[in-house]
Amino acid sequence: MSNDNLTIETYDRISAIDAEDWDRCACPEARDGGRPRDPFTTHRFLAALEDSGSVGTGTGWQPLYLSVKSEGKIIACAPMYAKSHSQGEYIFDHAFADAYMRAGGRYYPKLQIAVPFTPATGRRLLVAPEAEGVGDRALITGALSVMEDHHLSSLHITFCTKDEVAAHADATLLPRKTQQFHWHNQGYQTFDDFLAALSSRKRKNIRKERAEAQNFGGEIVLLTGDQIEPHHWDAFWEFYQDTGARKWGQPYLTRRFFDIAHETLRDDMLLALAMREGQPVAGALNFIGRETLYGRYWGCVEDHPCLHFELCYYQAIDWAIAQGLSRVEAGAQGGHKLARGYLPVETYSLHAMREPSFSRAVAEYLKAEARAMEEEIEILTSYGPFRKTAVEEQE
Repeated sequence: MSNDNLTIETYDRISAIDAEDWDRCACPEARDGGRPRDPFTTHRFLAALEDSGSVGTGTGWQPLYLSVKSEGKIIACAPMYAKSHSQGEYIFDHAFADAYMRAGGRYYPKLQIAVPFTPATGRRLLVAPEAEGVGDRALITGALSVMEDHHLSSLHITFCTKDEVAAHADATLLPRKTQQFHWHNQGYQTFDDFLAALSSRKRKNIRKERAEAQNFGGEIVLLTGDQIEPHHWDAFWEFYQDTGARKWGQPYLTRRFFDIAHETLRDDMLLALAMREGQPVAGALNFIGRETLYGRYWGCVEDHPCLHFELCYYQAIDWAIAQGLSRVEAGAQGGHKLARGYLPVETYSLHAMREPSFSRAVAEYLKAEARAMEEEIEILTSYGPFRKTAVEEQE
C-alpha cells in the first residue's frame, strides 16, 4: 500500500461515514463480538454526541471527521473537530492561547483530534490492521494540511496513546505529558485482597468510609445493559446538571444525549445509583471497555458523607475485580483519589503550532513541564496508600 494511492477527506457529519467502515478502524478488536478497547471512538458514541447536539453548531466543537481511503475503501479515520474555545478538553492549552493572542495572533479556531468531554486515553489515529504505519501517517499529513490550508493556529491530538506519541512525536508534533490517577488490578480476587495490599492506616480509613457511605439510608444498585431503564436517566440528568453547573458553568452534554445513549450505548455503560425509598439520590456513570472501567460522571441531589467515594471509586473497583478488568480510570484531576488506591500515571498528547517561532517556544515549555510532571508523579507515588512492597510490585 503506497501513499500515492491514498485519498484524504473530511466530513462534517459522522452519518456520512458507514458505521462498519469507521468501526473497522476504530475497534478492530471487537470484530470477535467482544467489547472495544474503549467505546469512546466507536461510531455509536460519536454519533450520540453529534445527534444529541452536544457537539456541532453553537457548541465550539465543529466536526471535521478525517478519513483516509485506499481504492475507495476507508483504511484510517480520526475524530477531528474545529474548536472555537478550549473547553471540554482536559489537557488544557489556555496558556498557549493567551501567549499567542498577546503576540497579536488569532488562536481560535484550532484543530483538535479528540473525543469531546472525555479525558480517557485511547487510540486517536484509528487505523485498520492492514494499514498500520501508512494509515496513521496519512491521517497526520491530512490534519496538518487542514491546519495549513485554513490558516489555523494549531493542531492538538489529546489523550492519545504512548505508542502514538513514540511513533509520531517530532519537531512538528510536540509531545506533552500530563497526569491522571488510575487504579490497577494486581490479580485481586476480592475487594479485601485489594485492601490487604494497603498500609494498615489507609485500609482502616477505606473501611470506615465505606461503612459511613452505606449509612445514607438506602441501598446501592449497579445497572448495565437492559437493567438500565429510561426513567433512570431522568434522575441522572439532575445529578449531571448539578455537577456540571458547579464545575463547568453549564453541562457539556444535552439531555438528548442520554436518551440516545440509552438506545445505542447502554451495553457500554455501568450506572451506580444510591436509592432511598425507591428514588435515586446520587449516581455515578461509568463506561465499560475491554479491559478498563472508565469513570465519567457523578452527581447527587442530597449530600451524604463519603457517598461520592463509594459510588465513584470503591464500587468501581469492586465491579472491576468481579469482571476481571485490569484497571479503573477515574477521569481527570483529583488528588483525593490517591488515598483510595488510584496512583498517578502519565497521559499524553501531541501538539503542532503553525507559527514556527511559537512552536519553538512551546517546545521549550513542554520539555520543562515534562520534567516537573515526572517529579510530581514520583513524589505522589511515594505518598500512595500501598504497603512499600506492594508499591514496588506495581512499579
